[in-house]
Amino acid sequence: EREQWVMERAMAILEGRAHDVAVGLRRAATRKQLGETARKPIDKAADYIDNNRERLEYDQALALGLPIATGVIEGACRHLVKDRMDLTGARWGLARAEAILKLRSLKISGDLPAYLAFHFDAEHRRHYPGPPIPLDLPVAA
Repeated sequence: EREQWVMERAMAILEGRAHDVAVGLRRAATRKQLGETARKPIDKAADYIDNNRERLEYDQALALGLPIATGVIEGACRHLVKDRMDLTGARWGLARAEAILKLRSLKISGDLPAYLAFHFDAEHRRHYPGPPIPLDLPVAA
């Protein structure tokens, strides 16, 4: 019975009704006429839900196909950042570290070839205004 009750509240939060859950928690504590000590963890949970309502918009994140679990995000950060940046003896300035992370994210996402084509075309137009040269010309040996 308790598990069902918790699952119903969890589903309500996942559906974007976090505030309703917080109100319901407080209302249930009032109906049961809980004393201050017994009510304290319930009010703390309700306060947490209300104070973090913007972070609990799981319905919107799920509708966009975004992860809501931190494990996915932490794994991506480890893969993208830690594995590349946390090397023994490495010294990274902020600007270079950011540039490396941007390139690494382009590579991991599969967008690096498109970015490089755009970048080389933009650089060519910057240095040599006029019609762009085709990038697929045969290379002389």
